[in-house]
Amino acid sequence: MSSRTSPLGRSVTIRRAVARDARRLTRLVRGSAAYDGKYAAAVADYRVGPDYIEAHRTFVAVDAVENAGRVLGFYSLVLDPPELDLLFVADEAQGRGIGRLLVAHMESEARAAGLHRVKVVSHPPAEGFYDRAGAVRTGTAPANPPAVPWDRPEFEFHIASE
Repeated sequence: MSSRTSPLGRSVTIRRAVARDARRLTRLVRGSAAYDGKYAAAVADYRVGPDYIEAHRTFVAVDAVENAGRVLGFYSLVLDPPELDLLFVADEAQGRGIGRLLVAHMESEARAAGLHRVKVVSHPPAEGFYDRAGAVRTGTAPANPPAVPWDRPEFEFHIASE
């Protein structure tokens, strides 16, 4: 578990997700405003289950002061092949540097695992975030109907060794 201060001065703890986080993470995904409208079907039945949390390096950012323990966001790093599978920030916590903290933590975890690159297949509205977070655009993932009927930008984080 690590405590960090977001760029806006907010105290945030990033810890490994546990099985009891599954419902909260599922609600965060399904309730994301980034998936409103035409994107809603992609997450309508999405589930982050305890089995997923156990199988992947999933970490949550929680508010360390106000509403202590409230989940502000989370990510999941798959090691083989290396991919940032999920990264979500709660709607009310966006713009506070939580996403950047999660990316920095993910890069640290990837480095510790000996990874040099981490792929991201982005949700189209998140493309700007990944660009600002330092990921490099590498291409486009084609639509995969019926679950994902639109093309998605692909990025890669280059993990620098220490």
